[in-house]
Amino acid sequence: MADRHAALLAMLRTLKLPAIAEQVADLALKAAKANLTHEAFLYELLQAEVAQREQHRIARLRRRSGLPAEKTFRTLQLERFPPAIRQQVERLRAGAFVTDAVNVVAVGRPGVGKSHLLAALAHDLILQGHPVLWTPTATLVQRLLAAKRDLRLPQALAQLDRYAFLILDDIGYVQHSQDEMEVLFAVLSERYERKSVGISTNLIFSDWLRIFKSPLTTMAAIDRVVHHSVVLDLMPVTSYRAQTAVEAQRQQHPPGAATVAEQATREEGPGSAR
Repeated sequence: MADRHAALLAMLRTLKLPAIAEQVADLALKAAKANLTHEAFLYELLQAEVAQREQHRIARLRRRSGLPAEKTFRTLQLERFPPAIRQQVERLRAGAFVTDAVNVVAVGRPGVGKSHLLAALAHDLILQGHPVLWTPTATLVQRLLAAKRDLRLPQALAQLDRYAFLILDDIGYVQHSQDEMEVLFAVLSERYERKSVGISTNLIFSDWLRIFKSPLTTMAAIDRVVHHSVVLDLMPVTSYRAQTAVEAQRQQHPPGAATVAEQATREEGPGSAR
């Protein structure tokens, strides 16, 4: 009997069924006590294997995504966003936009939660089984430039094609050279109408000339991004970091005294987003 059990475990490991190997003894005892049919027992075994494989797949997708682990919907203060934005976000969480190759662009001043919102969406997509990649735009551009120098740019773009959702974080902070602009434009063109792109930026579209330099290239880039997209306009949202600083300084100053953080918050406006 012991020999048969050992042989069973060996066969399960050979067949690469580790979850069944781990749980077969316990599940067999449970099946005997519950008087389960052979079919029900087999179902319990296979369900355990499938569940473990799914857990491992999700963990693998998380490791490869580059996502900030803490930036999920659990830690995002959605109530700070206008109702219209919250409705858009709820629809996006269903994940259909990835299947339809729709882009998501979060536009707003620094500190309003653009990056956090896109990261939270990506975490939800991973739970649905979609591969995603989170990267600072500057980091990706430098990686692609290195690939271009080594004559491997097509291969590098093909690697990005594995991801259903590619998030380019802080696209507006980098002042791109001609070569940088070209590889960034290549990414947007390559994924156009095929794969989703997520973009966080503190620049409204009319200011994207700073990124792509040429008016024609800028128009072409915006067209590829916006044609199939959901634009999350967070410009009216107050900076979370500034608001936190205001609250902290209020505790240290008497009522009626304007703090430095309050003055900075008052001076913020759409035109100040840089």
